[in-house]
Amino acid sequence: MAHSAILTPDWTPTPFWWEQAPPEAAPADIPARTDVAIIGGGYCGLMAGLALAENGIGALVLDAENPGTGAATRNHGHVGGIGKLPARLEQQVGPERAAIIKEDAVRAWDFFRALICDRRRDVDYVQRGRFLGAHSFRAYQGLLRRAEDQRRTLGMTIHAVPREEQRREIGSDFYFGGTVTEEAAALHPAKLHREMRRLAETAGACICGAARVETLARVAGGYRLNTARGSVTAEQVVVATNGYTDALTPKIRRGLVPVTAYMTATEEMPSDLAAACMPTNRTGGDTKRALYAFRLSPDGRRIIFACRAKWYEADPRVAAPILHKNLCRVWPQLRGTRLSHGWTGQIAFTFDRVPHMGSTDGLHFVAGCNGSGVVRMSWLGRQIGLKIAGRQDRPCGFEGLRFPTLPVYRGKPWFLPIVGRYYTLRDQLDRTLSFRAG
Repeated sequence: MAHSAILTPDWTPTPFWWEQAPPEAAPADIPARTDVAIIGGGYCGLMAGLALAENGIGALVLDAENPGTGAATRNHGHVGGIGKLPARLEQQVGPERAAIIKEDAVRAWDFFRALICDRRRDVDYVQRGRFLGAHSFRAYQGLLRRAEDQRRTLGMTIHAVPREEQRREIGSDFYFGGTVTEEAAALHPAKLHREMRRLAETAGACICGAARVETLARVAGGYRLNTARGSVTAEQVVVATNGYTDALTPKIRRGLVPVTAYMTATEEMPSDLAAACMPTNRTGGDTKRALYAFRLSPDGRRIIFACRAKWYEADPRVAAPILHKNLCRVWPQLRGTRLSHGWTGQIAFTFDRVPHMGSTDGLHFVAGCNGSGVVRMSWLGRQIGLKIAGRQDRPCGFEGLRFPTLPVYRGKPWFLPIVGRYYTLRDQLDRTLSFRAG
C-alpha cells in the first residue's frame, strides 16, 4: 500500500488514549516554598506526591507540560504483573539483595492491583494474561526456562504454548510458540493517570503544569528551582522524569538510555477480524531484541501495536509505514487495514536492566523501569514518598544500588542506531536458522 493509503483521512500524530482522557492543564500557582518539590507529573511523581500528602508533608508536583503528556499517557497500557528482571540478578547484586528485589517485585504488583481493583478505579482494567511469542526455536526454549524460574522464585502462573497450539492465542503463524503469564493485565494508561492525579490532589498535593524546571541549585535549607512559571524553594527534591531526564540532572541522565517507542492504533475493524487476530484478548509481546508489543483496544475493535520503527526520534508520519509493515508481518490479513493514530514515547533503560532509586543530600530520584513502568514507577514513586516521610516498613530493594554508566556517556545514546542494526540482524538470523531447522 502507498503511504497515503495506510492512513485514515483523519489520522492524527497523537496517542489513541487521548481520545477519552487527554492530559488536562494544571494552572495552580507555584508557591514560594514547599516541603518537597517533585519534578515530573507522571505515575511516579503523582504517587510520590500522594504518599507525601497523606503523611502531612507539603508536595509540589511540577511538570514541563500538562501533567501526563509524557510516557504516562503514551504507553500501550500493558500491566506486566511482576515484570522482567535480569537473568543474572543474583550475580549482579548478590543473593540477599536479589531476594529483596524479587520480594519487592511481588509487593509492587500486589500494591498496584489493590490500588486499581479495591476501589474499582475507572481505568478499563482487565486481567486476561499476556502471550509472549518466541521469535525462534531457541527463544522458545529460553522462554520455557524463564517460566520455570519465575514459577519457582516469584510464584507466577505461566504455561507454555507450543507452536502447533499458538493459534488459540494469536491468529498468526509468525511465532515459534510462546508462553502465557496469567497475572498480566491491561488498562487505559491515560485514565490511570487521571485517577492518580485525582488521588494526589484530593490528598492535598499541589500540581502545576507548564512549569519546566530550568535550573536546580542548592541553597541554604534546601534547593531553589527556577521554572518557566516562577521559582520555588524546597527542602527536598524528587526527580521523577525517567525517559525524559535531561541536562538538569546530569548524574541521573548518565545512568539512563532513553529509547523512543513507536506506537500506532488501527482504524476500527470488524469485531470478528479483531477477535480472529487476538482470540483470547490478552496483551502480547515477543522475544525479539527489536521487540513488538500489541493488544486490542478496550472496546476490542482496534489493535494497538508498538515496535522500534526507528532507533532515534522521528516524526510519527515517517514511522507509520514501518509500523504498518511490521503489523502485517504478524498478521498478513491486516494488509488492507489502515492506521488512525501514530505516536511516540520515551522509555528509560538502565545499563544493568534494573530500576534504580537513590538519595543524596535531599535530592531523590527514581528511574529506569526498562519497559515495565506502569507498575514499577507507581510503586517506586510511593516508596520514595514513604522514605522521605519516614514511613517505609523497610528499605526498598531497588534503593542504593550502584548506578552504572559508560565512561564517555553523557545521556545522549549516539550508539542506538548501531545497536539497533545489530539487533535487527540477530533477530533475522535467529528466524532464518529456525526455519532451516524446521
